[in-house]
Amino acid sequence: MPMSKDEIFQKVKDVLVEALSVDEDEVTPEATLTGDLGAESIDFLDIVFRLEKSFNIKIPPGEMFPDNILNNPEYVAAGKLTPSGLARMKESMPHVDFTTFEKDPDVNKMTELFKVQTIVNYVSTKVK
Repeated sequence: MPMSKDEIFQKVKDVLVEALSVDEDEVTPEATLTGDLGAESIDFLDIVFRLEKSFNIKIPPGEMFPDNILNNPEYVAAGKLTPSGLARMKESMPHVDFTTFEKDPDVNKMTELFKVQTIVNYVSTKVK
């Protein structure tokens, strides 16, 4: 029987509480990993590792969180994602809600894309 979104959310919450040493009530679906929960770049590796163990899944590098997109001049110009950069992000990360970000695709706002719900959406595609 597949896991429900609520069950996935609870396990993701447990992972984030452990990895980031935050209180359970701070981990809401809309909480951003960096802004609200204080995650730093090194924490993302720990989060991925803990998610893999907790859900018994494999998370390939760059699949849940992008890599190398910001270093590509075809994808970034003047501090913003280009239309092809945004298209690439949407294609590689269908678990992310880009609705607000695409109105102002400033690369400095990319961290706002990574919310607790983003992780729940991603894990939902991986668990059977």
